[in-house]
Amino acid sequence: MADKPRSGVLFALGAFGFFATHDALVKALGAGYSPFQVMFFAMVFGFPLIAIMLISDPQAGTLRPVNLRWMLIRTVLGVTVGLTAFTAFALLPLAQVYAIIFAQPLIITALSVPVLGEKVGPYRWAAIFVGLCGVLIVIRPGSAPLGMGHLAAVIASIGGALVAVILRKFGSSERSAVLILYPMIGNFILAGAVLGFVYRPMPLFDLGLSAALALCAFVASLCMILAYRYAPAAIVSPMQYSQILWAAVYGAVFFAEYPDTWTIVGSAVIIASGLFIVARETGGGRSVIRPITTARLLRGDTVAALRLDSFLKRSPRRK
Repeated sequence: MADKPRSGVLFALGAFGFFATHDALVKALGAGYSPFQVMFFAMVFGFPLIAIMLISDPQAGTLRPVNLRWMLIRTVLGVTVGLTAFTAFALLPLAQVYAIIFAQPLIITALSVPVLGEKVGPYRWAAIFVGLCGVLIVIRPGSAPLGMGHLAAVIASIGGALVAVILRKFGSSERSAVLILYPMIGNFILAGAVLGFVYRPMPLFDLGLSAALALCAFVASLCMILAYRYAPAAIVSPMQYSQILWAAVYGAVFFAEYPDTWTIVGSAVIIASGLFIVARETGGGRSVIRPITTARLLRGDTVAALRLDSFLKRSPRRK
């Protein structure tokens, strides 16, 4: 399909808008229910949508993973990221969670050295260091009380980075359906096992919010697929930072949250570092991993996480 950058940008902005709406719904439901219960019903409403994707998948074959060990590791990490991300959004302001999770591309770049044997030059190492300093500016250890929400956000960011690197390592050999389905099953089993201890009756309205949550993730993923078809990754991937604007709007309108000065400053530092890495990658740098394009900040594989294996196959390697 011919490049249509404007269409790609619009689809990407729409996708991240839906993702941000998904996260706001997680926060709204998390105020009254355990993250396990929110996750359980997200999976329940997500499975029919995944079934539609499976039915429409033209690729023949079974749902057995080619790399069972890596798939098990990816599933455990996916479950961990899902639980910690749901917890972080329930406990922290949206903008603060995004600021911490935006550090994930920096972590991916750092992990690509020991795990994938990539070469990362001094400029990108400097960008990683500056970006992580931005995370410290946001969470301000020692000057403000740190709680479970901060720990959960950090774990979600690191776990998502590990998932992205693992997918870069073996994802091209697995079917999209396998990469999506196994973490969903893991989330469903874990949340279902705990549900009996934390369950609270949900009125019809809240069940509707759970269904909307699943639908937002599904529609967002479809928009991202279209975005990458219309425009190159270097144009599409930085659009993820538009989520900070959605976070500010949703936080102010629905949760009476207003990012403080340090959150804004730290977010700006993190975003600038990430954009610098994108510029280095697209400008002929030595690392062949695409730190930002290899992940939609893999927050829990709630429904139809991006078809990362397809994107990784399309990304040309740079020598």
